[in-house]
Amino acid sequence: MDIDAFLRERRPDWDELEQAARRAPGTAAEVDRLVALYQAAATDLSVAQTRYRDPALTAELTQLVARAQSRLLTPPRRTWQQVGRSVLEAFPAAVWDMRRAVAISALFLLIPALVAGWWVASSRDVQNAVMTPAAREAYLAEDFEQYYSSGPAVQFASQVSANNARVGALAMASGVLLGIPTAVLLAFNGLNVGQAGGLFVGAGQPGYFFGLILPHGLLELTAVAIAGGAGLHLGWAVVSPGDRRRRQAFADAARRSLRVVVGLVVVFGVAGVIEAWVTPSGLSTPVRIGIGVVAWAGFLVFLTLFGGAAGRDPGADPARVAAGHAPAPGGSTSS
Repeated sequence: MDIDAFLRERRPDWDELEQAARRAPGTAAEVDRLVALYQAAATDLSVAQTRYRDPALTAELTQLVARAQSRLLTPPRRTWQQVGRSVLEAFPAAVWDMRRAVAISALFLLIPALVAGWWVASSRDVQNAVMTPAAREAYLAEDFEQYYSSGPAVQFASQVSANNARVGALAMASGVLLGIPTAVLLAFNGLNVGQAGGLFVGAGQPGYFFGLILPHGLLELTAVAIAGGAGLHLGWAVVSPGDRRRRQAFADAARRSLRVVVGLVVVFGVAGVIEAWVTPSGLSTPVRIGIGVVAWAGFLVFLTLFGGAAGRDPGADPARVAAGHAPAPGGSTSS
């Protein structure tokens, strides 16, 4: 097939994808159609790059595929009522449904943290390689603690929450690439936390480190693990779709992951408030840690009660619940 015939045959689908990528899909059927068009356009891009080698066509399809991917991975704008419903219903149901992926994500985060912490804490040579003695002394004595009061609390909370939300969104979105970038991102964040902890433990100051990291870190790292779980869940849907067509499995996983991202915005916001007001406060270490533990435990109870209830409801289809469709009386679902 020459390039003109290729353009005539494929142009209608590209135009349809262009229009679909401009608006948020409102129904499951619209999501499925967007996924199908996106996958077909990605295949067309590969064909254009390898067979036709037309720079203009390659650039056009690259931009089209990028816009479609962005639409698939960006939560649509919602009313406050819809956001509340997503956070209180669809979010815990989606997290519960992907709980095994979240557990694996937590291991990708925690194992590098523990290994790095032990390695740094047990060797002065490693500590010197990580940071010069002078820089390490300043870091342990002032820099680490001063970070939490480096700006006005409102501004600091906003910046931290936004940054954490970006990390969470990246961990989820990169799951499209078979989950590999997600695992790397989780391990990298775990290594950073472990390295910092290892420096304090090696200096004989573990209580100082945990007194600053645990108030907000319990909730924050749990949220990162959940975001990573959403990314791994998305990647696994591509690798192993089960008895569904691959694009259907991807669409279902994408809907769950988007609801997780919406809920995590709230969780990261709460962690940011704790990090801005509680972590650097003059409260005693047990009180600060206690506040963090209460917030973390409350979040876990919320996920267990609401997510577990959705999982135990024989009338609830997890894919539809996670997509924002609440189970209706009698076991049917409302749309």
